Amino acid sequence: MTNRPPFDPESSEKSALGFDEFIGIFVAFTTIGGILFWSFSHKDRGWNFNGVLSPLPTPSASVQPNNLPSPSLTPQLEPNKDSNFNTVPSSPNDVVEPSITPAPIDPVTPTPRLPFSKVPPIESTSTQEPTYLAKNFESSIQSSPLPLVSPTEQKSTIPPPIAFNDVSTDFWAGRFINVLSSRGIIKGFPDYSFRPNQPVNRAEFAAILQRAFEKEGNNSTISFKDVSANFWAIPAINQAINSGFLKGYPNKVFKPEQKISHVQVLVALVSGLNLKEPAAPSQVLSIYEDAKDIPKYATGKIATATANGLVINYPNPKVFAPNKEATRAEVAAMVHQALVQTGKVDKISSENIVQLPQ
Repeated sequence: MTNRPPFDPESSEKSALGFDEFIGIFVAFTTIGGILFWSFSHKDRGWNFNGVLSPLPTPSASVQPNNLPSPSLTPQLEPNKDSNFNTVPSSPNDVVEPSITPAPIDPVTPTPRLPFSKVPPIESTSTQEPTYLAKNFESSIQSSPLPLVSPTEQKSTIPPPIAFNDVSTDFWAGRFINVLSSRGIIKGFPDYSFRPNQPVNRAEFAAILQRAFEKEGNNSTISFKDVSANFWAIPAINQAINSGFLKGYPNKVFKPEQKISHVQVLVALVSGLNLKEPAAPSQVLSIYEDAKDIPKYATGKIATATANGLVINYPNPKVFAPNKEATRAEVAAMVHQALVQTGKVDKISSENIVQLPQ
C-alpha cells in the first residue's frame, strides 16, 4: 500500500490569482473598451461590427458599402435655390450625383428645360414696355409700320366668262352675255355654243329668273294642268310665280313650251322688281315707231321698262317689235339691265339701250 500525502482542505476551496491571469483579464477589458470607443466615435455608421474586421479605411471612394463616397472626403455644399440639383460639384473633375430626378430632356434640343417660372427674363435694350395681345392692342396697331386693311364683307369670286364658239368679240350682245355667263345666270350647250338667236320659252325664262334674282316668295306650289309632276323647271316656275315675275294663264295653264315675246319679258321684269310707273306712259312710248303695236295691258309696264333703261332693241332702238319672240341674246341683255337696277352688276354702255330724250 502506497503512502499518500495528507489532504489540505484550505488549498482546495480558494486559490490565489496568478500574475499571468491578471494580465490576460486586463488585455481583454482594454480590447473591449477600445472597440466600444471606436464604435461610439463612428456612430453614423451604426453598430456595424463588420468594420472592425475590415482593414483600416483608405482615402478611396470605395471604402463604404455600395461604393458611396465617404462623408469625410465629399464636401457638402448648400444647394442653389435656382437649380434643380441639391449638390454642386466643387470642381470640373468632381462628379456629384443629383439627389432628385433631373428635368426632362427635349428630344430636339438636348438642353434641360427649366420650369416656366424659372426661365430668366430676356433682357432688352429698349425701355419701352412690351405690348401683348391682351394689352394696349389698339395702340400697337396704330404704331405698326405695316399698312392696315380694314375688314370688309367678303365678296364672291366671279370666274371669267364662258368663251362660246358662236359669240364673236364684236357681237352686239357679247358683253351682256359675258356678265351673265360668268355668274352662271345663263348657260350654254354641251357643244360650247350659246345659240344667241334661238328663241326662249317660258320654262327657260323662269329658270333664268331663278338664277338671276333668287327672290324669296311664299314657297307655295302651284299645280298646272300642262306641267307634269317631274318636269325639270317646276322649282323655277314656282319661284317665278311666287316672287311676282310670271303668271299663269286661265284654267290653270302655264304653257311652259310657249316662246316668250319682247313685251312679256319686260312685263315680267318690271312686275318682279316692282318698278315705279312714270307719270306720262304714252309720252314715253312715243319714242317707238311701232308703239301702236304694244298691247293695251302692257303699255304702263313697257313705259316703266323704257324709263328705267331695261329696253334694248337691235338693230334699231326705235323699233320695239313687242310681239316678236325674244332670243337668248335679247333676254340676256334685258335681264342684265334689270340687274343694274338692283345694283348687282355695273352698267354697260351700248347704243342699243333705249334712251329717253333729255
